[in-house]
Amino acid sequence: MEYLKLRDINYKYPLSENWVLKNINMDIKKGEFWAVIGKNGSGKTTLCNLLRGFIPDFYKGELLGEVTIENRKLSEYSPKEITEKIGFVFQNPFTQISGVKETVFEETAFGLENLGLEVNYIRAKVEEVLKLIGIEYLKDKNPYELSGGQRQKVAFASIIAMDPEILIIDEPTSQLDPQGTEEIFKIINMLSKKGKTVILVEHKIEMIAEYAEKIIVLDKGEIILTGDTKEILKNKILIEKEIGIPRYTMLAYELERKFSDKVKFEKIPVTKEDTLNEFGKIKNRNK
Repeated sequence: MEYLKLRDINYKYPLSENWVLKNINMDIKKGEFWAVIGKNGSGKTTLCNLLRGFIPDFYKGELLGEVTIENRKLSEYSPKEITEKIGFVFQNPFTQISGVKETVFEETAFGLENLGLEVNYIRAKVEEVLKLIGIEYLKDKNPYELSGGQRQKVAFASIIAMDPEILIIDEPTSQLDPQGTEEIFKIINMLSKKGKTVILVEHKIEMIAEYAEKIIVLDKGEIILTGDTKEILKNKILIEKEIGIPRYTMLAYELERKFSDKVKFEKIPVTKEDTLNEFGKIKNRNK
């Protein structure tokens, strides 16, 4: 049974004549890891804001259709219920950090304090989460003294501490270097393995190919492709739409085009591991 459903969603912002999301239908099972890709302006962040409940209550505008979680309309959930059920990680960690706490420990505890939980539980939970993410050594630091990657980890910690069932993550690595990006993806993957339902907006296709189970491709506010990640990322429509495909996939297509007499992949690869496996098969065939 689908856990999270979107039915016939259309949305436009106040004073806009154009629909930012059009005819959106999605079915997401509990515990799945979905990625959302598309060019800038395709509606990815708007979709995140819709799923978090910011639309239409905060951003207003006109919304048609229905979002349901466990067969209950999202609009029927109270703000407290949404906060407990859905965690949202913003693109810019400065947006996430409250600005009223002086240490990483206090920042991580902030959301739990707002829920009125018992002090000893909060302390134990924060210690657990900081250790889980590997930033316990930062607990006495001021969040604004940290690097971009460290701040993003603190943003994750503050959400993870609240233990939501659903994580909506909007381009968390846009300001990070390759090492920081890898570390954040490992955290997201760990949360997915723990049974969280993850919906991730991200431009880094190679990382999506490595970690996400399912994928949604948005173009001008509409879903043009959806399904298993490794199948979708091979689709040449992504090239035509200038969304992009993994470099390993592009390499495979180029090699088949230039050396059609010698190179033919059994399966077009999308990851480094896939590519090495496929080259091994070609090498064996050409012996």
